Amino acid sequence: MLCGCANLLPRGDIERPSGFDSFEAAAQAFDKVVAYRTTVEQLKALGFDLQSSPNLTLISYPQLTGRLAPDRGVPFEAIDPGIRDCIVARLACQAYEFHLGRETTRREGSFMLDFLNFRRATRVTGWRFEGLLAVRDGVVLFSSHGGEPRTDRTERQVNPLGPLQRAGEGAGGLLVH
Repeated sequence: MLCGCANLLPRGDIERPSGFDSFEAAAQAFDKVVAYRTTVEQLKALGFDLQSSPNLTLISYPQLTGRLAPDRGVPFEAIDPGIRDCIVARLACQAYEFHLGRETTRREGSFMLDFLNFRRATRVTGWRFEGLLAVRDGVVLFSSHGGEPRTDRTERQVNPLGPLQRAGEGAGGLLVH
């Protein structure tokens, strides 16, 4: 019966759909992007469609310069040529950021302690990929990627008052106001 109770704990998934099954697969495809050579059509063939990919952020020019412009102490000539050309091109250059990944959450521990809100432990596993592209006239000027190849963390919450904890938090909020 105790084993059966553990199956009653909540679990879930967060998926940012893409054609990639892992961080490594997305990174390998993104590594094939070559500045000043890769076209928008070639990006699409690699799995990065700038028109229809889900979880794609269009980055405005002011945000782009805030992210990519050098610190005042760094000479403009010292930064990546693709970034320089994108900054000089101003509105003719467009930046895109892909957010891909998959996370699974699973509650662990005692069903009764979790159900009564005394103690909760949630294990989160998966991966997250973020890729940045700067494009001008249908050609990639700059690309960079990062993220978390392997996510594995446990989130713990202890409520000494159990089911009364939320009531106490609500009453405390009323006293403050």
